[in-house]
Amino acid sequence: MESILNRIKQGEILIGDGAMGSLLMARAKDLIKGKSPEFINLSRTDILEEIARLYLEAGADIIQTNTFGGSPLKLSAYNLQDQTEEINRAAVQAVRKVVDGKAYVSASCGPSGKMLKPYGPVEPEEMYQNFLRQLKAIIEAGVDIICVETMTDINEATLAIKAAKAVSPGIPVIATMTFDKTPRGFYTMMGVNVEKAAHELEAAGADIIGSNCGNGIENMILVAKEYKKFTSLPLIIQANAGLPVVKDDVVIYPETPEFMAEKSKELVAAGVSIIGGCCGTTPEHIRAIGQAVRSR
Repeated sequence: MESILNRIKQGEILIGDGAMGSLLMARAKDLIKGKSPEFINLSRTDILEEIARLYLEAGADIIQTNTFGGSPLKLSAYNLQDQTEEINRAAVQAVRKVVDGKAYVSASCGPSGKMLKPYGPVEPEEMYQNFLRQLKAIIEAGVDIICVETMTDINEATLAIKAAKAVSPGIPVIATMTFDKTPRGFYTMMGVNVEKAAHELEAAGADIIGSNCGNGIENMILVAKEYKKFTSLPLIIQANAGLPVVKDDVVIYPETPEFMAEKSKELVAAGVSIIGGCCGTTPEHIRAIGQAVRSR
């Protein structure tokens, strides 16, 4: 496939996939109850293939792997750290089998679940080695993109980016932070604003930057506009389908595919290069967003 960076440079707007966790829960709730979501990679890759196929058929250009919590530090909470390579490799292979060159395979790399010093016990070198081990297994399995996502600590995010580039200097790296709206603007839980995120993610070597999770699409339009003030790198936005509400013990995300599709046109106008979804989004959301974006 043509390089994703070349396609973006030529002005193409690409469509990302949507939520992974909710689709996993719908298909394997009992299997992963009390376990790491990545546990399923060891035995039920057919479920991973089904989810990848649903997003591919919905028109996604980028399909993520079930490796968000696949770093050894994160897996250690479930005593799975010794199976890091097997867990990550199986997830990549499942998506590769389905997309077969029709979409980019993007390896999700989420937070370690541990805090760096001085806020927590982890030294920077340990965190770096944590991501290095995961990303070595992922890249050797044959992904097209690394997506360092849902980060709140800019130092952890930059260590993950540097680990990816150490394994493969040429692999495109996406890096996204999760912001909360405050009276002073958008900040991560660790106090990082959009300006700091833009400068430091770029300095660490990210090729595409942006935001995912934590906000519905209207706030994400504001985040995208803020990013544009501080970077010339391509932007990615993957909004939640709104903020969740609980009704009759069921978690509901209120933003419909039609609403998100209409609002995605404003992301295009803001200069966003990749538009996908996060929590609460489904293949139906991605199909609607894709149709709206491509109609422009």
